[in-house]
Amino acid sequence: VRSTFALFCVVSTQPPRSQATMSEAAAAAADDDTTKVNLVSKEGDSFEVSAEVAKMSELVKTMMDEDGDDDDDDDDDDAVAEIPLPNVKASVLKKVIDFCEHHKAEPMTEIEKPLKSAVMAEVVQKWYADFVNVEQVLLFELILAANYMDIKPLLDLTCATVASMIKGKTPEEIRRTFNIANDFSPEEEAQVREENKWCEEA
Repeated sequence: VRSTFALFCVVSTQPPRSQATMSEAAAAAADDDTTKVNLVSKEGDSFEVSAEVAKMSELVKTMMDEDGDDDDDDDDDDAVAEIPLPNVKASVLKKVIDFCEHHKAEPMTEIEKPLKSAVMAEVVQKWYADFVNVEQVLLFELILAANYMDIKPLLDLTCATVASMIKGKTPEEIRRTFNIANDFSPEEEAQVREENKWCEEA
């Protein structure tokens, strides 16, 4: 009986595990919101953002975690970490940061697959639809940056935008949209169409 009572006393004095976990998560989130990080573009331009925003990129999050482990014994706690992103141009990185900061305030609705509409404003909120209303060159640079930095919501949005540009179009219209040259002769194209006729009938 005495040992059972002692065990009860020990357990009863411990905070509920879920409450402790929530407190730790809240503290970590608050710390991320105040901690600053410098994201450095291909050209060497530096953009200061909160750690919370920066960690939307799985690549940056991993680099920050590794950097934090290396600096555990460093006394300079006020130093702002620099994360080099040599594959991302400054103009593209600025757009990526705009996306991440807005996503923090207004998370993007999940994109249904397949797309329910070729109009992006009917797929996601207006801000996000306007965000990807850009020149094709910049759109594809954003896709590459989202893939490199491993930012899933941004990759989903940009890829869905490309899909919306293809949706309901013929191969000829798609080629015109993306300025793709047709390498097939009329005879070769007819042969390919005949061989893949079952795809059109499916």
